[in-house]
Amino acid sequence: MGLLDDREIDYYNSHEQRKIPRQHWMKQKMQDDYWEKGTQSRKSKEQWFNVNWRHGCEIEKQGDEVKFSKGIDEYSYDGDNFLSFDDKESQWVAPVAAALPTKRKWDNVPILNQYTKGYLEKECVDWLNKFREYGDKELIDGSAPEVDVFAKRCTSDKTKVKLTCFATGFYPKDVILTIRKYRTPLPEDEIESTGIRPNHDGTFQLKKSVKIQGDEKNPQRTSYHQMG
Repeated sequence: MGLLDDREIDYYNSHEQRKIPRQHWMKQKMQDDYWEKGTQSRKSKEQWFNVNWRHGCEIEKQGDEVKFSKGIDEYSYDGDNFLSFDDKESQWVAPVAAALPTKRKWDNVPILNQYTKGYLEKECVDWLNKFREYGDKELIDGSAPEVDVFAKRCTSDKTKVKLTCFATGFYPKDVILTIRKYRTPLPEDEIESTGIRPNHDGTFQLKKSVKIQGDEKNPQRTSYHQMG
């Protein structure tokens, strides 16, 4: 799948054997040859067995300019790191002995390393900027969450009630969800949290709970703040 700022923008469907847009602006803006070339590239990788490949780039803003920050080209086998490209040194890194023959073979092809470095630092950044331009409004505006608060009697201690605040459908994922008592934020070590989790549509969800006495009047409040 293709991810931009943690949001899925396209993916390859192995059943239909084609690359498919996940955002309407991707479908509108990208030409047919983008989907055709992407489909052929993904088809060629279906023969890889139990291999995960992750590649891409990160950028950072410096004033009005956007500059390359980090390149990613990593291979994992059966869930374990196998081989990765060090774009600063222009060489492959083998964290396990089994990957050493492949590292030596690829490092002995200078044009391959030059191409990989060039792709990560230039072509990948160009694609990233293009995607950000196309999806600029949605990426900037983000999505506001639906927030629900509910209470349930604790099964382990009938004298207590678990108060839960559930926020879902927000994007981006950098949010602060606070539970307050008498307007004072409760410390995180008193709160149960699921952590931020992805939804199927590219948005995120977060659930936090706190136990209170069942006969206690409800002084708790929740607040939500989206960063950025």
